[in-house]
Amino acid sequence: MALLPEQFSQLESLAESWALPTELQRSERRWVAGPDDYQLFYEAMLPLLDEILNYLDRYRPGAIPGAALPLYHLALAFAEAAPHNELYDCSNTVPNSFDAYRFVAAHGELLDR
Repeated sequence: MALLPEQFSQLESLAESWALPTELQRSERRWVAGPDDYQLFYEAMLPLLDEILNYLDRYRPGAIPGAALPLYHLALAFAEAAPHNELYDCSNTVPNSFDAYRFVAAHGELLDR
């Protein structure tokens, strides 16, 4: 069963591991990602980012229908993971910072809609 709208089917394999519905789950995914994970995710998403955002822009915040919701979660994951690629050499840590495991999403498992 497809997770994403058909025009984004080339991202299906990434959606399975990156399109997570809570901030905490996406943080945990970033913490275990390796350099190859970050690079692959970034290179697949960046060329489609404008198209993804234009697709999602047709929906009101908080009212994204089920078919588009995993795409929204994938876009959130990209926004949260891109600095690791662009600034931290695809590392899952941030130099000169607290250990990421010390940070917990304030809203815990609240679903991002």
